[in-house]
Amino acid sequence: MNELAADLARFQFAFTVSFHIIFPAFTIGLASYLAVLEGLYLKTGQHKYIELYQYWIKIFAISFGMGVVSGIVMSYQFGTNWSVFSDKTGPVLGPLMGYEVFSAFFLEAGFLGVMLFGMNRVGKKLHFMSTVVVAIGTLFSAFWILSVNSWMHTPAGYSINEVGQFIPEDWWAVVFNPSFPHRLTHMVLAAFLTTAFVVGGVGAYHLLRSQKNPLAQTMFSMALWMAAIVTPIQIFVGDLHGLNTLEHQPAKIAAMEGHFETQKGAPLILFGLPDQENKEIDFKIAIPYLGSLILTHELNGEVKGLDAFPDDQHPPVAIVFWSFRIMVALGFLMLAAGMASLWLRHKKALFHNVWFHRFCLAMAPSGFIAILCGWVTTEVGRQPYTVYGLLRTADSISPVDAAAVSVSLAAFVVVYFTVFGAGFFYILRLMRKSPSKYEQPMGKETLTSTTHSNL
Repeated sequence: MNELAADLARFQFAFTVSFHIIFPAFTIGLASYLAVLEGLYLKTGQHKYIELYQYWIKIFAISFGMGVVSGIVMSYQFGTNWSVFSDKTGPVLGPLMGYEVFSAFFLEAGFLGVMLFGMNRVGKKLHFMSTVVVAIGTLFSAFWILSVNSWMHTPAGYSINEVGQFIPEDWWAVVFNPSFPHRLTHMVLAAFLTTAFVVGGVGAYHLLRSQKNPLAQTMFSMALWMAAIVTPIQIFVGDLHGLNTLEHQPAKIAAMEGHFETQKGAPLILFGLPDQENKEIDFKIAIPYLGSLILTHELNGEVKGLDAFPDDQHPPVAIVFWSFRIMVALGFLMLAAGMASLWLRHKKALFHNVWFHRFCLAMAPSGFIAILCGWVTTEVGRQPYTVYGLLRTADSISPVDAAAVSVSLAAFVVVYFTVFGAGFFYILRLMRKSPSKYEQPMGKETLTSTTHSNL
């Protein structure tokens, strides 16, 4: 297979997975948020919680549907563009993907109808149970998919047969491979934060229109509590994940940090322009010793650079270097939002600070961007392998020509932007609708009654 066809196949998969990943990430967090809202309604009897549930459930349904459709398309590519990979890893990864369908997807699909349409048709407790089961199903889905992906990074519990296929020897070691706990925790927390900042951004939007919107206040407050509590945990988990990656994929860490040379007392490079050809970082801004302190917890700890690995095992440094920094920068902006919200609560100004509302509105898509950047860091940093250290990407691709891949890629681009663009537009329209029966525009003293539709 020629190099152009390989690059097109890789870009096609990257394009489709980028569209797909944002939907499960959002629905994982939103399903749990809906379960919390309905649980609070049953416990307190306050109707604001069930009104918020009704507001967000339609958005959840659309996002869930788009996630399912985009995921099905991805699975076909394993047969069309990545048949060699599918053949060699099928005995290990095939059953794990099957478990995801039989446990997670069937669980979600079985109770989704009751969750969406059973509010006034079944008892309150049964409906709440359905919401909880759907939320658990989304977490099961994350469990199996992250197990599959983690095994590709840190393969374990396998042997290789006479035809070069990976054969499972220990399913426990396969599922709970060395990087899996870190990846699962990191991804689930990322999903919760993504949802929190979307909910917070929508709440901020409606507070900018009316600071006395009670449901906007409630969703904004709940979202900022999540940001304040979960973001520090996520940063801590991210550090543990980084240390695990350093142990199992040191070349990826070297690319992320921009270290071309092995050194003791390595600096933390904040910014710079990676020059992979000359193996240096141009115009870099760095903090001495901090890189070693973070990675080895010692000021003079030795950090491996890319010079410790053959040139043909180096990932594309510039992509990994910058995607990692964007992800980290957004993480610290999330932390700033959470800490600022605690201060504003203390000052009883959480619902009245217009500049903070504007900041939270701007941060609404931050979780999606951070997840995409994290995914790019993870997957591009694994190159040139599909199964790290064992199966190269160039040896995983189907024998198809560049023309065939380019035609399908063009079709994907047109269809995805049309179909999913329409879906995004409709979701944004739903989010623009006020969640409250009353809305007071800024600068007016009277409450204006508005139409409130129960979804």
